[in-house]
Amino acid sequence: MLYMIRIQNIYYMLAYAFQVLHEKSYMQAATEEFEYASDLFAAILAKGIANQIKRGLCRDYIGKVAAINSPVGKINVSASVTQNSMLKKQLVCNYDEFTENSYMNKILKTTAMLLIRCPEVSSQHKKALRKTMLYFSNVDEVNPRMIQWSLLRYHQNNITYKMLLNICYLVIESMLMTEQDGSLKLARYIDDQHMHRLYEKFVLSYYRRHYPQLNASAAIIDWDVENGEIEYLPAMKSDITLQYQGKTLIIDTKYYSRIMQTNSLFNSRTLHSNNIYQIFTYVKNMDFARSGNVIGLLLYAKTDEEIIPDCDYIISGNRISVKTLDLNANFPYICKQLNKIVENLLLNS
Repeated sequence: MLYMIRIQNIYYMLAYAFQVLHEKSYMQAATEEFEYASDLFAAILAKGIANQIKRGLCRDYIGKVAAINSPVGKINVSASVTQNSMLKKQLVCNYDEFTENSYMNKILKTTAMLLIRCPEVSSQHKKALRKTMLYFSNVDEVNPRMIQWSLLRYHQNNITYKMLLNICYLVIESMLMTEQDGSLKLARYIDDQHMHRLYEKFVLSYYRRHYPQLNASAAIIDWDVENGEIEYLPAMKSDITLQYQGKTLIIDTKYYSRIMQTNSLFNSRTLHSNNIYQIFTYVKNMDFARSGNVIGLLLYAKTDEEIIPDCDYIISGNRISVKTLDLNANFPYICKQLNKIVENLLLNS
């Protein structure tokens, strides 16, 4: 199984993934000790929503249909007749209302209310969330199971919502749906799928911040084909690509409960074949000049397995490495591990 991840390290990973968490207003969360991820999320959301309230809640035009005394928008004659609204000197109108009852604010309120009802959130953070919800009296809650995350669009006027709604996504998508009492209960830890995305984004953001000279990116890798025909070939996109003085390091982050696969017939353990094939394919296609200057790294989150791989291979002229990152260590040690990787594989190689 994966080593238990310190909840505090989830905060630091989020802080790298979303630079806004480095702001002074979030520093208290950086120093607190959290037993549960839900309590950490509640602390971040309470402070983040409070900051957004100071900036002003975003408003959207929402379509409404109502019988009103002073007509606005488009008069719905048939509905006015059907509802006999004219007897009350009213007309049914279709109009747009500029309101804070927007989809983004609905998601914020829904998530905040879930955390307020969560037994693993401290009374301190529940109180802070309740205080922010006083400003959401005109905002509706939505069914968390029905939220359409793909509909969210960010622009200059609402970009400050991006981190907050990503926290909401982690909270809601990590919930356990329990039918015992008809309630929604939060998982104690983020599930593997969402942790993998956060892990990948954290490593990329770390190198972007501390090693700007390496031009860290999630680069597209072109297929090295002889006739240029690539129809039907799948797209190749690295998790992290670093470049330095003509050398390239491709990092593929992996967050699994098991790093090694077991062959019960021969009682042997090997690395997951698909992972090795994948990183080898990335390396060989990027190194189309056959220079050997492209290096591949599988970077696993450390588990409690007996065998923790720390391997370096030269395969067909290119270096392929397999390392682990201990996410349960003190965060300065995690940084030290990441620094050592680029120093050994790229800067000093």
